[in-house]
Amino acid sequence: MPDHLPPGRPDAADRSAPSAGTNPIIVAIDVPDLDQAVSLASRLEGEVGMFKVGLELFGGYGPAAVERIAEYGPVFLDLKLHDIPTTVERATRRLSQLDGVEMLTIHATGGPTMVAAAVEGFGDAGTILAVTVLTSLSDEELARVNMPPADTQVEALAFMAVDAGAPGLVCAPRDLGRVRSLVGSDVAFVTPGIRPAGEGDDDHARAATPTRAMDDGATHLVIGRPITRADDPVAAARAILADL
Repeated sequence: MPDHLPPGRPDAADRSAPSAGTNPIIVAIDVPDLDQAVSLASRLEGEVGMFKVGLELFGGYGPAAVERIAEYGPVFLDLKLHDIPTTVERATRRLSQLDGVEMLTIHATGGPTMVAAAVEGFGDAGTILAVTVLTSLSDEELARVNMPPADTQVEALAFMAVDAGAPGLVCAPRDLGRVRSLVGSDVAFVTPGIRPAGEGDDDHARAATPTRAMDDGATHLVIGRPITRADDPVAAARAILADL
């Protein structure tokens, strides 16, 4: 694995990595009902930096889910696109037309041509984030599908995606330190698998606390259940932000 990016890598000035401002929290609105999602977003307006709309909401309500949630803050559209480059470029071009979408995910395993096509399709609408290895996957599970350990894959996929033009990455918190040293400081790092100290990991095999993730180089933290299932979501979000 090279210890630096090649000369062909896009300069920071050519990229669209977002700034989280003073609030790096992206709250995951992973609920099946749009009215429930809107209720959560309305309560958390101004308390978090962004709202994640994932496959469940988008699958049920399509662009309407994005439009409704975007009334309360910027949207991180987490669809993890993975298809042939032409299809991904056309899809990202259509998604770029949705108001309020600031970030959109693709799978880095689609390869460099697909990553470049996604960036081209999304244009200046926001930031394409390449997902490396899902935080739900342990090394044992990866071995069962004849894939190398997460540590090996994450570095290779991150390097490839950034070299292909991706301005941001998604990777587990425990992968942050070494990957950031590999791809540089101008890349956005969106980090799922965040759990405040004392809470369980749920289905994230490689979770970490918010403070640890930020110390290791995250620019944005995706946090779901610790906020959305709290008795008082606003207080939970404020407590996490205060710890940071």
